[in-house]
Amino acid sequence: MEEFRMSGETPVIDLTDVSFGYTTTPVVEDISLRIDSGEYVAVVGPNGSGKSTLMKLMLGLLQPDAGSARLFGQPSHAFDDGARIGYVAQHASASKEMPITVREVVKMGRFPHVGVGRLSQEDWDIVDRALDTVGMTAFANRRVTQLSGGQRQRAFIARALAGEADLLVLDEPTVGVDAESVEAFYDLLSALNEQGITILLIEHDLGAVTEHAARVVCLNRGIYFDGPTDEFIESNALGRAFGTATAIGGVQ
Repeated sequence: MEEFRMSGETPVIDLTDVSFGYTTTPVVEDISLRIDSGEYVAVVGPNGSGKSTLMKLMLGLLQPDAGSARLFGQPSHAFDDGARIGYVAQHASASKEMPITVREVVKMGRFPHVGVGRLSQEDWDIVDRALDTVGMTAFANRRVTQLSGGQRQRAFIARALAGEADLLVLDEPTVGVDAESVEAFYDLLSALNEQGITILLIEHDLGAVTEHAARVVCLNRGIYFDGPTDEFIESNALGRAFGTATAIGGVQ
């Protein structure tokens, strides 16, 4: 499939003919995919379709068996500027293993910049701005274990913002989050995208995807669709990927 966008700028993510398998059977096969700066891209597909594996290949956590994966113009596995990437894991909202405050979590975003040194006033100003951006200033001194699922996700996004990330990667971030918080969460992502942050979303909630993402990649080992969200809604790509006559509104 042809790349969705082409520009003279170095893409944030650039996969060319990528295949990978944990055994001899490919999990993803012949994937070519380019994501440019400032895009809001959602990857959807059935369970076991290779979504999380594809994300790991993009970020250099896995190396392709064939083809090439590049991140900000460098081979993904060799990319070493982690501050440019903010990652929010699938189960971050359910984590109760961090008996530290929200401000301490967000402070971690500065570590790639300051190393083991003490934070300067400028660093703390960046931390506080990140908290304000995600609406968590009032919770800065509250322990993460005392937050709701949606509030925890906001704290982890604030950590990425404090690191001045250019790319925000979210792996099914609203699992375990109540419906009202989910809507507010996606409003936040849209606002961050409008500020220029590239969003890569792995998501099972197709309603959220079709309402918020500008571009959809539908995956089941290979790419069944890559293009604007409105065209995805009108296509039969989802049914082909799932191997059924599934409609957008019929998948959770």
